[in-house]
Amino acid sequence: MKTISSRDNPLVKRLHALAHSARERRQRGETLLDGAHLVEAAVDAQWPLKAIVCSQHSASHPEHQRLLDVIAADVPRYQLPDALFRHVSPVDNPAGLLAIIDLPASAPPEPLVGSVVVLDAVQDPGNLGTILRTAAAAGIRRVLLGAGCAQAWSPRVLRAGMGAHFVLELEDGIDLPGRLEAYPGRCLATALGEGACALYALDLRGPVAWLFGAEGQGLSPTLLARADQRVIIPMAGGIESLNVGAAVAVCLFEQARQVSAAVVSAH
Repeated sequence: MKTISSRDNPLVKRLHALAHSARERRQRGETLLDGAHLVEAAVDAQWPLKAIVCSQHSASHPEHQRLLDVIAADVPRYQLPDALFRHVSPVDNPAGLLAIIDLPASAPPEPLVGSVVVLDAVQDPGNLGTILRTAAAAGIRRVLLGAGCAQAWSPRVLRAGMGAHFVLELEDGIDLPGRLEAYPGRCLATALGEGACALYALDLRGPVAWLFGAEGQGLSPTLLARADQRVIIPMAGGIESLNVGAAVAVCLFEQARQVSAAVVSAH
């Protein structure tokens, strides 16, 4: 493992750029994984690692040593003094382990089938990562992100997603209304308004495109107009709305519950 101690080292400058600049990540086609759990998720998904970086303090950590033992021997490995590691870390409380990976290559979009999650201007990285993790846990594999969303593969979103990125099909920065033009299922928008229906009164056993907007501004008028039905989540009095991450969880797992119940009853 090579030790680096200078801020002027090209690798240190590269790590700092990837940690703090969306533009640099796009230009370089790379991003950072922070923490052993996320690195292990990438290894389990056979996602190629380009480099591993440890802090001096964490280099002998048993979990990190175990990971280093299973990572391919040809992956470059570096150690930084703790202060320098904090300088390049994308988070306030570094876990002591980073990996560099390539961003996924763009591919021609495939026709949308089954249920999908559609996100409009969800800008908080923690919310976005949580939503991706929830979608994966609920069995939904495709997530569409509009141009106003946080960068899906940013280090903070990756950390909040806890490995969900490696099992999802993500379409980032796309024209959402255009992508949904030929969608064969229903488009349901979590929004107030005339004709809104309570979530638990809906039949969710077929394919659904779930439309979610940011807490402040909600869905854009264009995307809201694409919805076949507005949906509200019944709540006790005195509470105006749920965090978008919580709303996604309630909706997706209500759909999962209905689909599971239908399978059970069919047998």
